[in-house]
Parts: sequence; C-alpha cells; structure tokens
Amino acid sequence: MATLISGSTGVNKITDGTITNADIASSAAIAGSKLVMPTGSVLQVVEGSYSSQTDVSSTSYADTGLSVAITPSSSSSKIFAMINVHTYLNGSGFIGLNICRGSTQIVEANKASGYDDNTSEMVVLTKLDSPSTTSATTYKAQMKIVNFTGTARINQQTGGSRITLMEIAG
Repeated sequence: MATLISGSTGVNKITDGTITNADIASSAAIAGSKLVMPTGSVLQVVEGSYSSQTDVSSTSYADTGLSVAITPSSSSSKIFAMINVHTYLNGSGFIGLNICRGSTQIVEANKASGYDDNTSEMVVLTKLDSPSTTSATTYKAQMKIVNFTGTARINQQTGGSRITLMEIAG
C-alpha cells in the first residue's frame, strides 16, 4: 500500500533507511550521479579501429592512425587500455610499439618481435593507467622500426587494428 506524504508528514519527516527498494516504483528513474559503483567496476567502454594499410618507415615512434578518446567520470578512475595491432614485415629487423595518453608514453614494447620475411602478427599491448582527469583524453598506438630493412606496415590483409579503453571505478 502506498504511503501518502502530506504537509504534516512531509519529506523532512522521513528518516534514513525507512524507504526500501520495494517502496520505489519499477519505472522510477534514478540519476546516475546518485549511484555509487564499487571500486573496480567498469563504468564505460569505448573502442576505436583503424583498417587502412599503412607503411611504417620511421625509426622514431610515429602515430599509426589508431586512436580513441574517453572522458573519465571521476579523476580517481583508472583507464585500462588495450591495443591489438596487426603488423606485417617483409625483411628483417624488429618493430617497436607503444601506447600514448596524449603525447605521454604509458607503455612500450620496444623490439616487440623479431621477424623473417613475410611475417604477419597481431601484437597486443595493455596498460592500466591513472590519468587523474575528467577531461576528454585520447589514447593512441605508435610504431617504429628498429634495425630494419624491407617493408614494415600495419593492417595488411586483415580486418584492421583496434584500441579498447575501459574506465574502471577508482
């Protein structure tokens, strides 16, 4: 049975803990700002992809075209970043890959893999980052060649490369 709240039994007369979930209509909308997710909860997920075949010839880290932005809901949130980059080398040498938050490198796999001719590989990098901001923040993948001769590229004969970001409650 519903309880009528009037002037003599107004809202200021209701004590904490006296309204239960059963008292709230199933159609009631509760603002997200009123909900508190426990530490470690996934608050949001964003994903970006890049499918263009792109040659890499730089011996310094250069953007691959793979990037995505996320706006954390709290400055205490962590961001779990994961990139999957399809690499191809026809020659010999190594590649280096990293993940950047803006222009700041947060994880690097320098000389990630050695290759022989015509080698294709999906390289995965992950990092749990603490950006300490509520501003839109872009994460991106960068690549370089190391002691390499031949052709190095990303996204040859694949569905492309992906970057996934998850905001984790801090």
